[in-house]
Amino acid sequence: MKNDGELTEDDVFDCLSILGQSASGLQHTYLCLSVPGRDLKNVSILCNYIYLQKLELPYNKIKDLSCVSHMPHLIILDASHNQLTDFFGFQPPKNLKEVNFSHNQMSVMNDLSAYSSLTKLILDYNSFSAIRGLEKCKRLSHLSLAHNNISRIRGLDHLPLRKLCLRGNLIQKIENLQTLRNLQVLDLSCNQIQSLSGLQNLHLLGNINLESNLVKERSNSCHITVYYANDSKVIPQSITHQKEPIYPIPVFHFQVSAVNKYDPPLEVIAARDHMTHLVYQLMQPQVIFDSTLPSLDAPYPMLVLTGPQACGKRELAHKLCQEFSDYFAYGACHTTRGPYYGEEDGSDYHFVTEEEFQNMIQMGQFVQTMQYGGHWYGLSREAIEGVAREGLACCVHMELEGVYSLKNSYFEPRYVLLIPTVVDNYVCFLKARGFYSSAQMETAVSRIDLYSKTNRELPGFFDNIIPFFTKILLAKQHTWTKGHKTPNLISWGLYMKSVLSARYFDRIIKNIVVNSCTQCEAMAFHGCSHSRHLFTMAECPNDNSVVDATGELLAANTTEATDLMDSYSRNYQNKIQAQMTPQQTPAVSQSYRFCYFYTLIGLI
Repeated sequence: MKNDGELTEDDVFDCLSILGQSASGLQHTYLCLSVPGRDLKNVSILCNYIYLQKLELPYNKIKDLSCVSHMPHLIILDASHNQLTDFFGFQPPKNLKEVNFSHNQMSVMNDLSAYSSLTKLILDYNSFSAIRGLEKCKRLSHLSLAHNNISRIRGLDHLPLRKLCLRGNLIQKIENLQTLRNLQVLDLSCNQIQSLSGLQNLHLLGNINLESNLVKERSNSCHITVYYANDSKVIPQSITHQKEPIYPIPVFHFQVSAVNKYDPPLEVIAARDHMTHLVYQLMQPQVIFDSTLPSLDAPYPMLVLTGPQACGKRELAHKLCQEFSDYFAYGACHTTRGPYYGEEDGSDYHFVTEEEFQNMIQMGQFVQTMQYGGHWYGLSREAIEGVAREGLACCVHMELEGVYSLKNSYFEPRYVLLIPTVVDNYVCFLKARGFYSSAQMETAVSRIDLYSKTNRELPGFFDNIIPFFTKILLAKQHTWTKGHKTPNLISWGLYMKSVLSARYFDRIIKNIVVNSCTQCEAMAFHGCSHSRHLFTMAECPNDNSVVDATGELLAANTTEATDLMDSYSRNYQNKIQAQMTPQQTPAVSQSYRFCYFYTLIGLI
């Protein structure tokens, strides 16, 4: 090594390693050169080493790396702890994947469109004030810009980043992260962040570091991290004197674990349920199901009726299956509760013992299960496949927890919400049935708000809404008090048609049936002329406003059939398109989801 810091041929010979084939495969050559900590200033001799694939020159005094222009096969470059001022001051090697320019003197990021293979970029401890030039780096998965002068998060839209480190900058606001759908690790520690807004919709985010930041809205922290936090590192720091109270960020991880264990949200319950049944089902011999269709454009048609207890889900399901038997067949669920008066085993439910139900779970026979009122309810695979073998659409009913769980599966049902409009009359109706205790009725009434809130906050969660009208309740109650001790369960559809106008009832049926018939046509089902006949019905009234139990309007409760079909088609096509995007395959997404929920319940 010369005193002037010039790299010599002898020095290179001593530091070469990893003998292998050149990129062309025509000769053997050394692929790696590592020369750390030798106070190098001139490395121009490396222009002759065109076959290098890995170059490490850390802890030197290098200011010029133009020699890299002569290394077309270079894959990894480490030039950290030098005196570089020029950002990528060389012609781009087409296969360059990993670059480390940390601890240099760079201040401006240039356009990196020519570096399309770049997957890892480390730019810590420089003087960058803005993020730019990365728009075309469609393979970049790891970006670190720690300890720079960055004040805003931008220039990262739609990048496939899995790890992002912006530690030790001047960032005051979390923004522009919503398009980073693959993000798993985020480090925003040692900044000036005062709000947690901006972390929503990052469904794969599992590691968050917000150490040494001050947040004002302390109450929002837990809700934001419930969906992500597997290993949150957000340690509180000492609080300086402030005119306005500033709260240190609490350690979320234990709060999230406690919430998920003792009061889990519906999404977590549904994910656990789906994971359980998927694992048990994979342990069974694998077959092609009757509900499996040859095209993604034509999912197996299912209709799911949901709503609070005793709002007519089961009765309407039976009515639809009777009047439209060419399209629908009823899928009877399993339950561990005893039958109510008038219920028939195998027709309304399959009534089983707790032990039989658990054995069915372990045999992988369920698609979804849930607990309600101390009893188990479950939709079995055979209930769906039995209907599919007949070439019909399966019509089922379930509570909201079951809907959340079923949405995690590959089935694409239509979801129709039946909801009471007047609480007092709904309570009278529950009392008139004579089946429920006071605690059961209080639970049923309290869940009206849950359904209404879900409909308001998750647009498109339900495909259609049927209001549970007060006058239907009163008519039924009045009929029973005249001599009928118990309700005629099968007559629910007749009450609907007699109390509502025929045109309004036709529109309800039209919304439900036409869309399922559309799927039936894709399956080459029989009787589709009936569905075309439904399109010729008289024009339906345009009364689309129904007040829910809280006095607020239910959105889109009586949409036209064509609107419903178009909305569902758009939702389904968007889901398929998202699954087919190159940034994240369905297998990768599912794998991340499984890893997260396995970690969540302590299996990993």
